Amino acid sequence: MQVLKKSLLIGVGSISVALGVLGIFLPLLPTTPFLLLAAFCYVRSSDRLYNWLMNHKQLNIYIKSFRKGEGIPLKAKIFSIAFIWITILFSAIVVPFLWVKIMLLTGATVYTVLVLKQKTLKETPDEIVASQPSEKDQTM
Repeated sequence: MQVLKKSLLIGVGSISVALGVLGIFLPLLPTTPFLLLAAFCYVRSSDRLYNWLMNHKQLNIYIKSFRKGEGIPLKAKIFSIAFIWITILFSAIVVPFLWVKIMLLTGATVYTVLVLKQKTLKETPDEIVASQPSEKDQTM
């Protein structure tokens, strides 16, 4: 039973990492929640995978920023809100049912409010990575 639980957690964690990586490039797919779920699964199933995730140059920034309560990068806020409104407005124009249009617009409004209520991260994860000293700098 323990082996099944460990395998299931590793599987869910790995799928979450894949979705988190996709979320970096697809604005409607959240990055941080998937990476947090992956860390949760890995810490309970595989020390090696957990350490890999927490020491990964690009991915650990999302987890650390969330843990510190630093927020969402401004560029990500603007891009995700713009993208959601473009897609929702297009969908609302195409869909013939008024109740569906109302649901779409309500969902986009709630999403916008939730994103705007989050703190704005002063630096983007890419800027944080760029500002960190490299391993070569640390050994000198």
